[in-house]
Amino acid sequence: MTRSTNPRTRVVILGAAGRDFHDFNTVFRDDPAHEVVAFTATQIPDIDGRRYPPELAGSLYPQGIPIVAESELDELLGHGDIDVVVFAYSDVRHERVMHLASRCIAAGADFRLHGARHTMVRCTKPVVAVTAVRTGVGKSQTTRYLARVLRDQGLRVVAVRHPMPYGDLAAQACQRFASYADLDRYDCTIEEREEYEPHIDAGGVVYAGVDYERILREAEQEADVVLWDGGNNDLPFYVPDLHLVLADPLRPGDETAYHPGEANVRMADVVVVAKCDSARAEDIAAVESSVRSLNPRASVLRADSPVTVDDTDAVHGRRVLVVEDGPTLTHGSMSYGAGVVGARAAGAADIVDPAPYAVGSIAETYARYPNSRGILPAMGYGAAQVRDLEATIAAAVEAGACEAVVSGTPIDLTRVLSVPVPLVRARYELREQVPGGLESALRTALAGFGAEPAAAAGKA
Repeated sequence: MTRSTNPRTRVVILGAAGRDFHDFNTVFRDDPAHEVVAFTATQIPDIDGRRYPPELAGSLYPQGIPIVAESELDELLGHGDIDVVVFAYSDVRHERVMHLASRCIAAGADFRLHGARHTMVRCTKPVVAVTAVRTGVGKSQTTRYLARVLRDQGLRVVAVRHPMPYGDLAAQACQRFASYADLDRYDCTIEEREEYEPHIDAGGVVYAGVDYERILREAEQEADVVLWDGGNNDLPFYVPDLHLVLADPLRPGDETAYHPGEANVRMADVVVVAKCDSARAEDIAAVESSVRSLNPRASVLRADSPVTVDDTDAVHGRRVLVVEDGPTLTHGSMSYGAGVVGARAAGAADIVDPAPYAVGSIAETYARYPNSRGILPAMGYGAAQVRDLEATIAAAVEAGACEAVVSGTPIDLTRVLSVPVPLVRARYELREQVPGGLESALRTALAGFGAEPAAAAGKA
């Protein structure tokens, strides 16, 4: 095995179009001692084959940086001139992380996980971070709940969402969403709309993009409080003054089995055990015990996720096809979500298996994630997937298999596709089992920071 004579330490960053870019921006971008040779990509389709653009990569990378499939990792390592491999994506079993580490170590490279302290950006305003042990636990509804509590206190709230840069990376460096027109202007995918639209529905502002230092400086200009709305089970990108972590009693044990969800629990100020209205008592107790063992100093609260269906008459007694949030079913490994809960509560006669009617990328999703069969994952990372989603629904309807669609995604799907039968939304929110716990935690954190309503502070 030969080693490069290049004086710069050669680095490969393993990612999924989110944490990887942030780690590069905060650790490597302007460091002449390191050369990032490539990013790898997984979890998200159609990310590889592109380049991290020079506009974002900085002066040390005038040609940008290639993004290749993670399946090409061994080829990159095989040349023997990679010094360090950085793992930088989320919602991954500990065993998988260490299998990747073993491959890198065997090839002669160091394997690195960046700690939160080296990648978090400090804000001039208080930051409330919402993260989780797994994807699909209920972060977004918790963020919306906290935003309402803060606005009721007279505070200006801006949400900053974990990155989902699936399009033109340079154009997506810093984006602000405050209206449905913004969603169309930025040509948002279903995945992006699922995270941004509910904030807009509530009258809020949400930022997202690629360059999270720049995003933070923009958000600070119009916020009294910044809400970090995490993705998957990733660590916060900003230093939190209050860190809330969602744990899932429908997946007991995952709080100790996934990276970096376990780290989130160990860092948390408050752990919210969500979905208690759908979970078994013994699983709730097991998760609480596990959390307290990992982090004895954290407050532990229980919350429900009640589901309401917009039009029960359109569902009752009918054969329905259920659409759920895509990542919850894919790398989140769930087999159902709010749509199924809502359809059953509304008295659906049958939940139709859409797999026999799956088209294109939807069929590929079932092959890769067999746990999602029986439900239709709202895969919408690009226009082609949206068309496949629409065609799958149409095929089921044409075959006479379903009479209505129940959508458990947090957006109005009819904004992006056509459905030939009634589409009914299943909505879900956070409900504390003992009211006031989260508001108390917010007040304590903000008092320590000295935050006050804009009017009281004399701000414009």
